[in-house]
Amino acid sequence: MAEPIPAGNTAAPRLLPLFLAYTLGRLAIAAALIALLWALGLPGTPGFLFGVLLAMPVSFLVLGPVRQRLTAALAMRAERKEALRAELRGTETDDQGPRS
Repeated sequence: MAEPIPAGNTAAPRLLPLFLAYTLGRLAIAAALIALLWALGLPGTPGFLFGVLLAMPVSFLVLGPVRQRLTAALAMRAERKEALRAELRGTETDDQGPRS
């Protein structure tokens, strides 16, 4: 689950650095595993496919904190956008549905 965001923190976390860190981390893990498998003698395409397959759970475990921060930042962004939409409509929440 995503870590709760403190209520006093109004500064929006930047999404791009978190997204780039997570994406580049996944690519680096995949490249390292593929290179390791090729060095161990698993040839060409099978080594590549097995390396990509192994990279999924390894990335899930290794990049967990980065993924949680990214998820929290995306949730905060969605909440701010929903609050702005409600403010522009003049309602408190979007759960009220269309006005008559």
